[in-house]
This record gives sequence, C-alpha cells and structure tokens, in this order.
Amino acid sequence: MKVELLAAGTRPPDWISEGFLEFQKRLPRESELILRQWPTAKRRKQDSVARLQKEEEDNLLKHVQPSAFVVALDLRGKMWSTETLALKMKDWYQRQKLVQIVIGGPDGLSSNCLDRADLIWSLSELTFPHYLVRVLVAEQLYRGWSYLNNHPYHK
Repeated sequence: MKVELLAAGTRPPDWISEGFLEFQKRLPRESELILRQWPTAKRRKQDSVARLQKEEEDNLLKHVQPSAFVVALDLRGKMWSTETLALKMKDWYQRQKLVQIVIGGPDGLSSNCLDRADLIWSLSELTFPHYLVRVLVAEQLYRGWSYLNNHPYHK
C-alpha cells in the first residue's frame, strides 16, 4: 500500500522536514509514505477564508486520484486511538492500493474537500500548525505499523 500525504504549503521549517523524513524512512517499502505539496494561497487582509480555501481546494483536488481512498484531516472528524488507527491501516493494506491523507492550509479544508473524503480524521481537539501535522501523521502511521507488526515502538 502506498500512502500519499497531500499538504498545502511548500516551505516548512527544516525541523519539520527532518521530523517527517525520520518517520518516512522508518516505514518499510510495503508502507511507502510520499509527501505531495503545493503552495498555500497568497493571503491579504481583505481575503475571506472561503476564497483562500477555494484556491487551495483547486490545487488539492488536482492531486487526488479517482481510485484513491481519501482521508481528510479536520477538527470535525473522529479521533482514533492507536489501536483504532492500526486496525484501519490493516484494512487499508488489504483493500487499498493508494490512500491519500489530506492536510489543508492554515484555514483548513473546504467543504468540497471534506465531501470528497471517504473518512474524516481528527488528530485532537487542539489546533496544530498545518506543517506540524505532517510530522504527527507520519509518526502515527509509523506507530500504527509498529502496532500491527508487534514492534516495541508502539508502546
């Protein structure tokens, strides 16, 4: 199974890139994790959240594959335990060739992006910087893989 992390924003701080790469390289080939990114919308004082989300939506939906299983990250989604994520990953391994996990920009995902998702996942009730979410998701995917493979990391 291949997992693509689709994310708005192309200039994360170095420590974010390093953190993501660390967990990306820990995952085995059968759990390939790829990052696809594009620029966030240019922000001006008079811009509405809807306009910014629409611009980022257009870029995002270009990257979504029609046959992919799409997981959107959003505060309105369900929170999962490590065990729940691992069981979802096990199901994905068996049923999906491509899972695309979508991270919005600073203003989140548009309703059209959420409508396209097969599943909506919330990492927490807390709000995280959109760049940091890349590292959190990569780490959680590695932890889920560790759980499924009885690797001691998940404990």
